[in-house]
Amino acid sequence: MNLLPKSSKEFGSVDYWEKFFQQRGKKAFEWYGTYLELCGVLHKYIKPREKVLVIGCGNSELSEQLYDVGYQDIVNIDISEVVIKQMKERNASRRPQMSFLKMDMTQMEFADASFQVVLDKGTLDAVLTDEEEKTLQQVDRMLAEVGRVLQVGGRYLCISLAQAHVLKKAVGHFSREGWMVRVHQVASSQDQVLEAEPRFSLPVFAFIMTKFRPGPGSALQIFELCAQEQGKPVRLESAERLAEAVRERQQYAWLCGQLYRKAGLGSVSLDLCDGDTGEPRYTLHVVDSPAVKPSRDNHFAIFIIPQGRETEWLFGMEEGRKQLAASAGFRRLITVALHRGQQYEGMDSIQAELSARVLELAPAGMPTQQQVPFLSVGGDIGVRTVQHQACSPLSGNYVVEDVQGDDKRYFRRLIFLSNRNVVQSEARLLKDVSHRAQKKRKKDRKKQRPTDTPEDLPAAPGQSIDKSYLCCEHHKAMIAGLALLRSPELLLETPLALLVVGLGGGSLPLFVHDHFPKSCIDAVEIDPSMLEVATQWFGFSQSDRMKVHIADGLDYITSLAGREVRPHYSVIMFDVDSKDPTLGMSCPPPAFVDQPFLQKVKSILTPEGVFILNLVCRDLGLKDSVLTGLKAVFPLLYVRRIEGEVNEILFCQLHPEQKLSTPELLEMAQALEQTLRKPGRGWDDTYILSEMLKTVKIV
Repeated sequence: MNLLPKSSKEFGSVDYWEKFFQQRGKKAFEWYGTYLELCGVLHKYIKPREKVLVIGCGNSELSEQLYDVGYQDIVNIDISEVVIKQMKERNASRRPQMSFLKMDMTQMEFADASFQVVLDKGTLDAVLTDEEEKTLQQVDRMLAEVGRVLQVGGRYLCISLAQAHVLKKAVGHFSREGWMVRVHQVASSQDQVLEAEPRFSLPVFAFIMTKFRPGPGSALQIFELCAQEQGKPVRLESAERLAEAVRERQQYAWLCGQLYRKAGLGSVSLDLCDGDTGEPRYTLHVVDSPAVKPSRDNHFAIFIIPQGRETEWLFGMEEGRKQLAASAGFRRLITVALHRGQQYEGMDSIQAELSARVLELAPAGMPTQQQVPFLSVGGDIGVRTVQHQACSPLSGNYVVEDVQGDDKRYFRRLIFLSNRNVVQSEARLLKDVSHRAQKKRKKDRKKQRPTDTPEDLPAAPGQSIDKSYLCCEHHKAMIAGLALLRSPELLLETPLALLVVGLGGGSLPLFVHDHFPKSCIDAVEIDPSMLEVATQWFGFSQSDRMKVHIADGLDYITSLAGREVRPHYSVIMFDVDSKDPTLGMSCPPPAFVDQPFLQKVKSILTPEGVFILNLVCRDLGLKDSVLTGLKAVFPLLYVRRIEGEVNEILFCQLHPEQKLSTPELLEMAQALEQTLRKPGRGWDDTYILSEMLKTVKIV
């Protein structure tokens, strides 16, 4: 039996509803949920002694169930004579005080201000089937009548799917009248969330429009959203922002349904925001492992990423998360990253906060009432201390933060918030500073201080940074590339001119400066804020052998190449990121690898010198083009891929006859390392130069 209309326009037809209720008979038809699913929001906004008008009542049991729990002053109207007759017969003896009237809600016969609540369950949605002029005029008459029959302080409580055109019309109409507008999401039961074929693909909302007394001048507009039944309403600045917030919740509900019914949707991520501020609090990534054989206990788990470690390959990259999920052995693993700027009390409080929400993302087949395990590294949430935050006109918002690594050592990082999962610069802190920081944190916890606020630790950058340690793998590879120079074992005694474009925290030029005593370094940085950061927080300082030039690297090199007497560098290093996230290459900006510019780079490189470039390019076609362009200018080109990262280090030289075989290259790297390892030079024992060059390939 076809009970639903062939066209949504039929929802506005009297004939359709007469036929509908004749065919359906006395069986109740519940739009958008039963009384049990709606009672939380209904009881919140309707008082038992208030006079309630239900418009478009149909044969729903909602009025009857409200009556039975004490709401007995209820009047029901509907345009269908058939259904009004049915409902009168059904309730005459059991609910004598409740009335049912055949009436057109666009022309109601009640006196002004007759009711304190007008209740609408799906009626506005049924009437507002499109945005044609005739339909909109009918809805205007309906809403005007709702406003007329309500008392000041009364409420129009409309249960709706909040489709965009319905929300726009309802919110626009009542906000212009100076009413307070609140949209309240109706919490779905777990059974409804997990239905194989849900009744509706959108979540259900309640519009609560509260009638205010008209005041002089322009009407005050109030827009609020209440995301959960007991949640605190959030005030929003405009109708557009309210519509956007509703749309976000609809998309989330759709995503939950898709994740329940299907596995392996690809890369799925979402933010969970603080209900009061709207700021992101958790970032979730859903990772399915179809190859894992299902058992009772391996359906679903949550992995809390320790603070500060979300940038690591295992947690920050899709391939890393897949590896993590496979090793954890669950069919679905959700990784949870904790946001800086938010306060977290510990694993137990995070688990309590997330438990209900993450269950909405569970896969099909998970046994009812099964406990979902929360996993982490070492069972804690890690440590993150924001030391400094500011905004640069060129780089945008950035933070300097100290985080604890998996070896309990502390690291200082520079993060651009426009790309918060990428570490721009990193340095290891000396152990004594790490220990003081840890003691201070314990003391502050006793004072109930947030763990994610700037700490008053002594900056003392020259003393707190371990300058012998290179954190970044691509920096280690770039330093290893110095073995391509002739007689690397003599480099410590040989004058060495370097040009480094891209300062960041300064660890790369600083390492060269401290380990190669005859080196002279020109560092070029476009953003003066980065020089301040490097100096204050990363132990960087200029000297007579190391100067920083605040300039665009393109302009600086163009200027050098245009001189009558050009300087010549033994080593030129590019470690500069692009500020445009839409490009397929984030390092360097494409202009740095244009052929005319590469010719200028060539003109200031010594014949036996090496041009070292950090390349980060996800577009394979673009990468091939870059390599082809480089090889046209620098015929000898080595490539070293950084394991677990997108970075590739390119070593470019001018003369193909200088080509070294892998054994020769490793031998030269070992010779350089032996020189650097001499007593008193502060060499990091874990850094083996030859290891960095084992996988180098010639293009």
